[in-house]
Amino acid sequence: MSRELLLLRHGKSDWSVDSDDYRRPLKNRGKRGAQRIGAWLQQQALFPDLVLSSPAVRALVTAQKCCKAGGGSGQIQEDSRLYLADRDELLAVLADCPPTAQRVMLVGHNPGLEELLRYLVHEPIEIPADGKLLPTASLAHLILPDGWRTPKAGQARLLQLIRATSLPKKFPAATPDDKVLRDRPAYYYTQSAVIPYRLNRGRVEILIIRSSSNKHWGIPKGIAEPGLSLQESAAKEALEEAGIEGEVALAAIDSYVYQKWGSTCTVSVYPMAVQRQLPEAQWQESHRRRQWVSAGKATGLLKQTALGPMVMALAKQLKRE
Repeated sequence: MSRELLLLRHGKSDWSVDSDDYRRPLKNRGKRGAQRIGAWLQQQALFPDLVLSSPAVRALVTAQKCCKAGGGSGQIQEDSRLYLADRDELLAVLADCPPTAQRVMLVGHNPGLEELLRYLVHEPIEIPADGKLLPTASLAHLILPDGWRTPKAGQARLLQLIRATSLPKKFPAATPDDKVLRDRPAYYYTQSAVIPYRLNRGRVEILIIRSSSNKHWGIPKGIAEPGLSLQESAAKEALEEAGIEGEVALAAIDSYVYQKWGSTCTVSVYPMAVQRQLPEAQWQESHRRRQWVSAGKATGLLKQTALGPMVMALAKQLKRE
């Protein structure tokens, strides 16, 4: 039975960062390129059953950005053998793929990916004018006639080569009926947040945090992660942005909208009973400040005015309980 193989080279990495090769991050251009490939895979109904990635930062983030933009859950298997792998090492990785996987994507590095592509494809591959077969953030789509254990030289058929630079710079909406293209993948515009609270001697207190730029006060908020519910995404943001853990309510208090990335973001806001506050040394974003204040003070400090009535409604409800 034939199988489909997707070979994705990582996005453009950032050489301005003082880092070793393994930890070198992606440039923003590299992140957008990975997302454009993911959006293209979704539009073509080509999302893979199995994603295997090199654990190097530039490859792993490419895989994550691609999967999320493609509507996947972002669950990716890291395989250390893919880091700077040559052709034979890549073939060994393929040989270990489960026979049930119909479409597999390898996310890795050159020159190994190009070597594997040239090895598997029988027909001469037309080289673009710039002489690059698989530049950064480019994808090869192949058909293999047999299982993963037996790919031999010249057995595969190359269906297409896709470069992120050849794809539209903007992204399609979440629904086919919405034809408006946006600056970011569709999932960016659905967000969730928490209003963290505690009862201190019978008084309701709200935890507020500084923005990443340290310009204003807000609450933990972020993009809803594909594969997670809004509630789960809100809890994740609370841990990362505020360094807190607790019980997030099943139902949102309310929602609000704001403009960003050329379109409207919708934020669902959940109450969160804080049960643990991490020490700053364990807090992922400790460059922010956090402060417990009364509900009334919080409404005056929060930049997003729509949050004020939600904070007061939550405080009123807690006092009744």
